Amino acid sequence: MEHRHKILVVDDEESIRFTFETFLRDEGYAVSTAKDYDEAVALVSSMSFDLIFADIILGGRTGIDFIREVRKRALTTAVVMITGDPSLDTASEALRLGAFDYIPKPVNQETLLHVARVALRHKAVSDEKEKYRSNLEAIFRSVKDAIITVDRDLRVVELNQAAERICGLTRDTVGQYFGSLEVLCNQKCLEALTETLNEKHPVEYSRIECEHTNRAGHVISISTSPLIDHEDVFSGAVIVIKDETRLADLERDLNERQQFHNIIGRSSRMQELYSLIESLADVQTTVLITGESGTGKELVAEALHYKGGRSGRQLVKVNCAALTESLLESELFGHVKGAFTGAVSDKTGRFQRADGGTIFLDEISEISPRTQVRMLRVLQEMEFERVGDSTPIRVDVRVIAATNQDLAEKVKAGEFREDLYYRLKVMELYMPPLRERSEDISLLLSHFIGKFNQKLRREISGVTAEVERLFMDYPWPGNIRELEHALEHAFILCRQNTIALEHLPRGIRDHGSGPVTLVRRKDDDEKKHILAALEKAGWNKARAARLLGIDRKTLYRKITRYNIQGNFSD
Repeated sequence: MEHRHKILVVDDEESIRFTFETFLRDEGYAVSTAKDYDEAVALVSSMSFDLIFADIILGGRTGIDFIREVRKRALTTAVVMITGDPSLDTASEALRLGAFDYIPKPVNQETLLHVARVALRHKAVSDEKEKYRSNLEAIFRSVKDAIITVDRDLRVVELNQAAERICGLTRDTVGQYFGSLEVLCNQKCLEALTETLNEKHPVEYSRIECEHTNRAGHVISISTSPLIDHEDVFSGAVIVIKDETRLADLERDLNERQQFHNIIGRSSRMQELYSLIESLADVQTTVLITGESGTGKELVAEALHYKGGRSGRQLVKVNCAALTESLLESELFGHVKGAFTGAVSDKTGRFQRADGGTIFLDEISEISPRTQVRMLRVLQEMEFERVGDSTPIRVDVRVIAATNQDLAEKVKAGEFREDLYYRLKVMELYMPPLRERSEDISLLLSHFIGKFNQKLRREISGVTAEVERLFMDYPWPGNIRELEHALEHAFILCRQNTIALEHLPRGIRDHGSGPVTLVRRKDDDEKKHILAALEKAGWNKARAARLLGIDRKTLYRKITRYNIQGNFSD
């Protein structure tokens, strides 16, 4: 049965009440009338109305008084004022108090019905918005994770009750700049929101300690997303903060954490690594992370930084193999205007940017002898000069370095300074290859399947038993990176719910027939492995690099090092 809109007409003239009632009832509306203020208040107290027409003069009281009473009761009824003596002040006051419209007498039938239709449509839209707001508010209240939205200027737009429990924020926070809030923690939330607002992409931090002053050992997971409407208009960001303290405590008690920061693994090797990271997080010493390519050394560096006291400051990353000697010096130490051709302005180096925080030097084994000398001085004195300048700059930086090569062998070969080697290797963290922790493969599979389901909008549930057996047997020369790429490859080819052997890259699928692998053991002849891979790949360097589980740049360096000759193609 269709809803009949209920309308109240309030006027001290009986003829006006009769006329309005007749016109409106003929249109199918349910109409009630009141001759004065008191009668109108009694009616709105006993029943609800969709629309009210009220005269300005109501027998000793005014329609303005009536609007105030309606708004005091928080009624969502649309109110239209009518009068035979309109004035600008009265109209402005009525609209200011929330009247929908203002029409003068005499009101003809066409005008009355038009205003009624427009007012009721407006109320229907307002009611729908209020319903949506109430539902959203109920969802916000029921969610146990903290939810906070900010605008493009990082001002808080909305937050739920869980934000008070987890973060100590209150409703007074709404409208304030997020960066100015006294949250008493390491402000990883601010860092994540800022990145999302600047780059317009999601950010996730898993299982980090927020170091809240009043909540020791408080572990949270953070995820942020940009707020973009259907017209692709960017309006801000939302952050969801999940309190994982209890779960982290339980896992720590069981001594079998499945994940630490963004590192995944529950094997005994990984448990040992997690404990070492926790022990070193707040020890301001240089750490050298070793391990094969693709094992996740960068994730270890991130965990060391974000679990320690410097987590509120920057973690600056440098790939030492990606730049030439001159460019690397400029990147690390900065330069002054005119220091070399193309230096059109001063540049702040990565060490200076990392002041107070951490610098991560990946592929440290690739730096030149000249850069090694400068690096040694920074580690010894925490002091350097920009390129083209003689003024020393002092910094307070924690240095974490990583390499996939045997630095001790490079020292013996005269390719790496011994004093720098020992400066870097104050503490060494070894990231084991995947073949040495195969019990973690199922956990990694679950992680990457979840990741690619979300990224590629798929609903793949898992892999077949044959694939799982192959994965457990395969030596994974490219380690976790190779596993991730293999699964992404499979996701693209798979058109069912389960990944099968035919969806895997050929190099892994043909493992049983003797694929070429590059496993770094002391008795391996690396040159022979590379030659075998090149021959199998028809001397195509890109294909050979994939077979070996290394990137092309690393393969090129090894070809040069071993003086391998052949009819190459890229």
